[in-house]
Amino acid sequence: MTPQESLYESYEKIRGSTYEDILDTIFNKSPRDFEHLVVQLLERMGYGGKVKDAGKVTQASNDGGIDGIIKEDVLGLGRIHIQAKRYHKDNTVGREEIQKFVGALAVAQSNKGVFITTSSYSKGAIEYANSLNGNTTLVLIDGLQLAKYIYDYSLGMQTEQVIEIKKMDSDFWDRMQDSQETLK
Repeated sequence: MTPQESLYESYEKIRGSTYEDILDTIFNKSPRDFEHLVVQLLERMGYGGKVKDAGKVTQASNDGGIDGIIKEDVLGLGRIHIQAKRYHKDNTVGREEIQKFVGALAVAQSNKGVFITTSSYSKGAIEYANSLNGNTTLVLIDGLQLAKYIYDYSLGMQTEQVIEIKKMDSDFWDRMQDSQETLK
């Protein structure tokens, strides 16, 4: 393995370990804090644009199956509704829970939803979400993807070290005339 390949492999191991740390930390926080976290993440990802206070976490109980809302425009005409489930890694979100959320979207008269979990989705849940007709757009984010987004968008993260690797710029060096002399 080249030194560069070793470095990349180490980098991927560090990222993977950090993903696990992110999820473990989320498991130690309250479900309510998880709802706030996912709203913050979507805002960090650019949803809500320049709308002041675009993201909102709904009330803790009797929320109608909606945990958060992101206003996409100043007038609030476009909205993204969020469902957040902080489940153990071994748990799986099934089709029934996705169907309930799609029902909640219909009641909220919304056609955009994001379902985020710390666990994973069953095959039936994924197939159901993919089979929705054009009226409703539903994005499923599992625990690994959630951790990657938190890492990539630096939510609650600090840059520990930046390693800069350089290579020679062949265009720069090719503009110089090669020497005809031999070195002594």
